[in-house]
Amino acid sequence: MHVYTPPGYEKSRDAYPVFYLLHGAFDGDDSWSTVGRAGFIVDNLIASGAAKPMIVVMPDGHTARFGGAAAGSIPPTSCASSRPTSSRTSRARIASAKAARPRPSRACRWAARRRSTSRSAIPTTYGYVGVFSSGVFGIDNNADWENAHSAQLDDAAAKRDLQLVWFSTGKDDFLLGTTKATVAMLKKHGFDVVYEESKGGHTWINWREYLAKFAPQLFR
Repeated sequence: MHVYTPPGYEKSRDAYPVFYLLHGAFDGDDSWSTVGRAGFIVDNLIASGAAKPMIVVMPDGHTARFGGAAAGSIPPTSCASSRPTSSRTSRARIASAKAARPRPSRACRWAARRRSTSRSAIPTTYGYVGVFSSGVFGIDNNADWENAHSAQLDDAAAKRDLQLVWFSTGKDDFLLGTTKATVAMLKKHGFDVVYEESKGGHTWINWREYLAKFAPQLFR
């Protein structure tokens, strides 16, 4: 994993909220800190007072090669599916908790992911959940996933202490239909979802802008 720490972290004894920032398909744990420019974006937001100081954990999210037989396990910790009980992100949470100074409560954790899988999309682990250019794969033309997870979708515990669920996808993105269908499904089951449609397609230009727009909403 790559871990961003805010200015002054080394000399401070403060505990910080943690932002788990996950990459998409075909990317790795270094993607957000290189082409994604996450460190520069968060540095500038904190310096301007637009965002709270936070730790950003960027793990290697692939538990299997994307597109293979086990592609559905990449991983269950997406923006719309925050139950990292068996994913690499779960181990990242444990490792970062030992190495850093995170605040332990749900309200101090947030997950963002560019790609979401057909696994559990019930955000019970994090206080803030975001999806960049994605959703539950196949949900736009197949209701089987929703039917199989209806009990979880209607579970009041999944909504308790959930501060924000935020989606954004470009109007030219090939996953726009997937995003809209996922948002509609979550709203149908009582989740208060914010959806913003941007210009452009499935590009890092959009994802950097989404990060800059969404990070200031965390931990308020």
